[in-house]
Amino acid sequence: MKISIIYFFLFILGTIVPYYELIDFLFTNGFNFHLFFEQLLMTNISRFFAYDVIISAVVLIVFILHRRTNVQYYGLAILATFFIGVSAGLPLFLYLKEKDKQILK
Repeated sequence: MKISIIYFFLFILGTIVPYYELIDFLFTNGFNFHLFFEQLLMTNISRFFAYDVIISAVVLIVFILHRRTNVQYYGLAILATFFIGVSAGLPLFLYLKEKDKQILK
């Protein structure tokens, strides 16, 4: 199996799993952003994960901007990171990088 297919599958998985939880929250609570951030930062452990993901997203965006050479549509990976998360942005960037590498061969 090609690594690009695995990256694409991980991108899909990294989109569906987080959004499943977000959609469940929205159906239960509506667009209650105050409650969203209250629950996100409620405990030390939830803050640990929130800060870890935020810092990882910043690092990923810096990495993408630094390594975008020969990667078409790298902006899609940045958008995926902002609107979905690192779980989608990283595998999408790696997928795009592999696809461009295949085209250059």
